[in-house]
Amino acid sequence: MSCITHLMKALISRLSRLIPEARAKEEEMNREKELRRQNEDIEPTSSGSNVVRDDSKSSSRDTSSSGSEEGTGSSDDELIGPPLPLKMTEEPGDHTEEGIVGPLPPPLYEEADDDDDDDDGESEDEENPVQKIPDSHEITLKHGTKTVSALGLDPSGARLVTGGYDYDVKFWDFAGMDASFKAFRSLQPCECHQIKSLQYSNTGDMILVVSGSSQAKVIDRDGFEVMECIKGDQYIVDMANTKGHTAMLHTGSWHPKIKGEFMTCSNDATVRTWEVENPRKQKSVFKPRTVQGKKVIPTTCTYSRDGNLIAAACQNGSIQIWDRNLTVHPKFLYKQAHDPGTDTSCVAFSYDGNVLASRGGDDTLKLWDIRQFNKPLFSASDLPTMFPMTDCCFSPDDKLVVTGTSVPRGCGSGKLVFFERRTFQRVYEIDITDASVVRCLWHPKLNQIMVGTGNGLAKVYYDPNKSQRGAKLCVVKTQRKAKQAETLTQDYIITPHALPMFREPRQRSTRKQLEKDRLDPLKSHKPEPPVAGPGRGGRVGTHGGTLSSYIVKNIALDKTDDSNPREAILRHAKAAEDNPYWVSPAYSKTQPKTMFAQVESDDEETKNEPEWKKRKI
Repeated sequence: MSCITHLMKALISRLSRLIPEARAKEEEMNREKELRRQNEDIEPTSSGSNVVRDDSKSSSRDTSSSGSEEGTGSSDDELIGPPLPLKMTEEPGDHTEEGIVGPLPPPLYEEADDDDDDDDGESEDEENPVQKIPDSHEITLKHGTKTVSALGLDPSGARLVTGGYDYDVKFWDFAGMDASFKAFRSLQPCECHQIKSLQYSNTGDMILVVSGSSQAKVIDRDGFEVMECIKGDQYIVDMANTKGHTAMLHTGSWHPKIKGEFMTCSNDATVRTWEVENPRKQKSVFKPRTVQGKKVIPTTCTYSRDGNLIAAACQNGSIQIWDRNLTVHPKFLYKQAHDPGTDTSCVAFSYDGNVLASRGGDDTLKLWDIRQFNKPLFSASDLPTMFPMTDCCFSPDDKLVVTGTSVPRGCGSGKLVFFERRTFQRVYEIDITDASVVRCLWHPKLNQIMVGTGNGLAKVYYDPNKSQRGAKLCVVKTQRKAKQAETLTQDYIITPHALPMFREPRQRSTRKQLEKDRLDPLKSHKPEPPVAGPGRGGRVGTHGGTLSSYIVKNIALDKTDDSNPREAILRHAKAAEDNPYWVSPAYSKTQPKTMFAQVESDDEETKNEPEWKKRKI
């Protein structure tokens, strides 16, 4: 009880001290409000900033002062004349009403100067966007002998995948390569179908492979298959009622935000979205239509940067954009974006998500503002293309648009052309090689440009000062020498004459060796002469190898001629009588004693013959 009473007394004493302090603070705040109100009435243009005061000195300060500072004393003099500007009345260390702590910002004229400097720097950058293009150095990756039709770079920029018309997909690791620039893995995920599109997922652990077949595949970073889309029923009229594509694919794209969702478009006039966890059926189906409501084939498709829109370009020259959650009617539609009958090979959104670039089969590149999707912002022509997957892309700062050009074989070199987005002027171009430029990719983190060409090469352009990692990692490594020991799976020690027991006897005389061979039955055996015709067992005979042919041969070789068959039978009469085994037991009851007819002479036979036989003879 004594402890409780002691605590109660301490608490009461503490409260008795705190209550007057709180009342003093309230009175001080009231006085400050009255002072501020009086200053506003007397000097409307003067500074009305409130400053923090010390509690111990608040009672001794006059209410007519406009403000005081902690540690600097107080001022009782009234202001005479025009009020000073705000910047002049405040001193370093003042605390404003909004609670700003620390030194005050520089004067207004200094801020204006800084802004002018920033504007000058930005204007210089805007005037020269070409200076940011990393094209001072390049490396060449040998994919094969046919067109490189697909490029894919993971989000971190560590690995590059290339696919081509030779059905191969090759993996390149920048950190693991040396100056020889060799791929560490090559495979054919779609057997005998050309690779049309390769793209890493937003997490970098899966790759979407789109080929000329009707089934897209997803493989992991090491090339092992994760899933394969199901094939639909081609005999169903409404393509929305079947579970997958029924015709050749064109391209595909991963969703930029949702993991495991991707999109494909096909010759069956549909755009379908899929989930990696459910390969047995698509998630949703978008069906592009003409103005008359007929089917039209989408040649390319892509997601917007936020993933809410799906854009597709069709063979009739239109560009159709849907809301991802509404599959019936397109949200934006432009009927004659490109010439009808030409395959638009690429549509790409800018990084800010407001501008869409389209690369048409009519040798044009156009920019569109999706907020006013009624006419193109800009259009550039004379950009020949001969491949259905020629693409375009934006620079990481969104100030340039890049695309490639195609050339016939032996008729010049393909170029990588750069357009300024704001004015759409052709500001720069790079001669790549003596073949068409099919694919181009500008990675935002590496600041490096990857290009796929029509002669089987994949080139990487970089700048040592402006680029990071990527090709810079493998260029500095020296080429490894081939190890000769790797060709032998096991080390062998060959000593043919090490011991006498394994040593072959030396032949001193040829004559003695011939005499030994003559005594050997195997070595002295006369070889069988060659026989023409069919046979078996190494022997060939003219009569063949069957039993019937053998009998026919023996009958033909039998030269015996028994003119009198009775005498031929009677030759065996004595042997049959001595050893009755076959015929005699059969006649033992009917004719126990054998009786043979008498043979008459030839003269008697002729006498008994009729007259007509004699005359005939």
